[in-house]
Amino acid sequence: MKFADLMRSAALVTAVALIPATTAGMAQVDGRAGPEFAKLFATYQRIKSNYVEPVDDDKLIRGAIDGMLASLDPHSAYVDGSDLQRLETMIDGNYSGLGLSVVMEDGAVKIISPFRGSPADKMGLKAGDYITHLDGELIYGGDLDDAVARMRGKAGTAITLTIFRPGRDEPFDVSVTRGVIELEPVTYKLERGNIGVISVNEFSADVGSDVYSAWSSIKKEAAGRVNGLVLDLRSNPGGSLDEAVALSDLFLDKGRIVSQRGRARGETLLYDAETVFRGDMASGVPVIVLIDAGSASASEIVAGALQDHRRALVMGDRSFGKGSVQSLIPLGRDAALKLTTARYYTPSGHSVQEGGIKPDIMVPQLSDPDLAKRSKYVMRESDLRGHLVNELGLKDDALESDKITDPRFQKTAEELKGEGIEDFQLHYALETLRRTTPSAVALRR
Repeated sequence: MKFADLMRSAALVTAVALIPATTAGMAQVDGRAGPEFAKLFATYQRIKSNYVEPVDDDKLIRGAIDGMLASLDPHSAYVDGSDLQRLETMIDGNYSGLGLSVVMEDGAVKIISPFRGSPADKMGLKAGDYITHLDGELIYGGDLDDAVARMRGKAGTAITLTIFRPGRDEPFDVSVTRGVIELEPVTYKLERGNIGVISVNEFSADVGSDVYSAWSSIKKEAAGRVNGLVLDLRSNPGGSLDEAVALSDLFLDKGRIVSQRGRARGETLLYDAETVFRGDMASGVPVIVLIDAGSASASEIVAGALQDHRRALVMGDRSFGKGSVQSLIPLGRDAALKLTTARYYTPSGHSVQEGGIKPDIMVPQLSDPDLAKRSKYVMRESDLRGHLVNELGLKDDALESDKITDPRFQKTAEELKGEGIEDFQLHYALETLRRTTPSAVALRR
């Protein structure tokens, strides 16, 4: 497998770039670090000589590398072996399993998001859930790769997951039957009133082209009279930075899309409109972008660009707040560092790190029966141990949502279900567009 291919999907929670490893860059060591290296080597020797059982050198060296990277931030990591195989599987776009994007957080396996339409999604697993047991066996404190490998398997076989859901009093078991997961990054449909809905589930290869094709199909189905468009980026944990730029460029005909600023040479980059696609493909059509706490990284780049250029109205919940870029630095033929090398900024110069993207209109997901309990335990980038701190030094109270009750959002999940509304955020966006004229709020240019 080529390292260049890894750029497309190195981790679903990151915007990923690829940079070469140079001898000079790898070999330069601050002379003052000599005593610290001496401590490291002394520790290695003591373990080899005195530990109760013999220890392989590979285990010790890998532990040292993992420890160094874990001390930096939650997104830097060493990848080899099964990690690289997992990335290759993502690139292929299909595998047998449950359809979950997960991360290890303080020893626990946390669900970033279930892929839409996957077995996990159909069984009601949600972003923010924690998996504590697999088939009754405790996996807390274990290895993420081992947990992922156990959740994958032959289509048609079942596995029981024990779930801790913040807001619930007790853990509960869910039996999920594995299926063939064919990653479908872009889906679309035409709703009543000739309102198009394009859902982007992850930023893998060719997402920009796929969205363009979806838009062309919507126009054809609507006989050329599309009255509005919802771009749904909810629970989209990210992916390729290049595809985030391509998607943004579809709706912009000028200006900055995103800037990337790093410490090393070549890590400060500017991305402008009109470099991938010419013109605004939906010119004159009002656009609403939907985001939530599961919208991260590349999703935030798109939402921030369209919001800053006043090309779209952003609705939903405040996004995750991951404003850093990870680069894959090859280490030989079968290993690499996924290292945080830069921060990214929206066109207005806003750093997404910690604070995320704040919607123009905050719309709660009232159709979620667990909304009230889950809202107390929403996890974002700022809650991760060792996260990068926003350079502006944002205070927690500056990120708190307005506590005043909004008269528009009073109905319960049961009441909405009785009205046939299963997705309140999408429903609210569609109703807004149906009331929108070209001079109204959803088209603010």
